[in-house]
Amino acid sequence: MTQLTVYTLDGEPVLETEEPARIAGALATIGVRFEQWPSRALPAGAAQQAVLAAFASEVGRLKAENGYRAVDVIRMTPDHPECGTLRSKFLSEHRHSEDEVRFFVEGEGLFTLRDEDRVYAVLCREGDLISVPAGMRHWFDMGPSPRFTAIRLFVDPAGWVANFTGDAIADRFPRHEPA
Repeated sequence: MTQLTVYTLDGEPVLETEEPARIAGALATIGVRFEQWPSRALPAGAAQQAVLAAFASEVGRLKAENGYRAVDVIRMTPDHPECGTLRSKFLSEHRHSEDEVRFFVEGEGLFTLRDEDRVYAVLCREGDLISVPAGMRHWFDMGPSPRFTAIRLFVDPAGWVANFTGDAIADRFPRHEPA
């Protein structure tokens, strides 16, 4: 189940919830979009075209609403040759010059978002859409044995580059360690 934990910057939890409406409401206060889309039955290892076709109406809506021009599918499994490198790459606080939009077709990942006085840890699972606005400080943990498939939307994929802040705050908050 999707989970949101909100912390003070000192790491004190102030809210924990698994209620989708409450999660969406709390994230909306910091400009983050959260939705849940119905799951679709797809064969294991479905090709990118099949995944995009299954969610074509939702993806089309987001593209029309926000001007996203490119869409792709990323799949991560524990046997991926760059699994460790890719996990490490996004564990430190960073920003992007455009929105980071992910829909979890399957699996899970932990987005942790920071505003002026709170840290929002969102454990996204199958059926969750999260849109982190451009410029928001955040980090992402796929866990030590990642397993997820996600649809990504971009205005310009070439512009989606992590700009690291140099702040070690991410080291003070829980990582994604699935049971």
